[in-house]
Amino acid sequence: MNMEHGVSEELQLRVPRFRPSNDWFVARRSGAIHEMFVWAHAERLMHLMYELSEHLDPEVDLSIESRRDGRVWHGSVLPLNEVRSTIEMLVQSLSQFGGVELSVYTPDDQLTITSSLGLVIYARSDRWVYLLEAMGFAERANPPQQAWNADGAPLDDAPELKRDLELAVRQLKLTAV
Repeated sequence: MNMEHGVSEELQLRVPRFRPSNDWFVARRSGAIHEMFVWAHAERLMHLMYELSEHLDPEVDLSIESRRDGRVWHGSVLPLNEVRSTIEMLVQSLSQFGGVELSVYTPDDQLTITSSLGLVIYARSDRWVYLLEAMGFAERANPPQQAWNADGAPLDDAPELKRDLELAVRQLKLTAV
């Protein structure tokens, strides 16, 4: 059984959202900064952020902004392993409800899940391109035309997400901004 990204080959053929050809990114350079815009299924992107965060410095900064209530939290010089555990805990509720921007960053790299469930990477090097390719993401010159933008859509109540965010804020001792 050939396993790619933890999904059997048989399942990849039956469930198109997990097929590698559906996972893509666009890489651009703006001055000294490399920008990557990554697309896949929401839960896959959350797992990807968790996986990619392993390649960050041992201490990171974290910012969380909830579009539902306008609350913003920040933490500086946090242990990476604790931040990764928090991301892992948030995978299900964030991928289900969206509406939260979560950024993990160092002086050289930033991984951001946008409120509309996109993954954006900013970096001083192009190393992320190679990591994305190794994980089965295909580089595209341009993204497809967007049919609609979730950023302007009204957001329903999400008590489970609110509870998970409050737990994350307490666990990491984040400060309200």
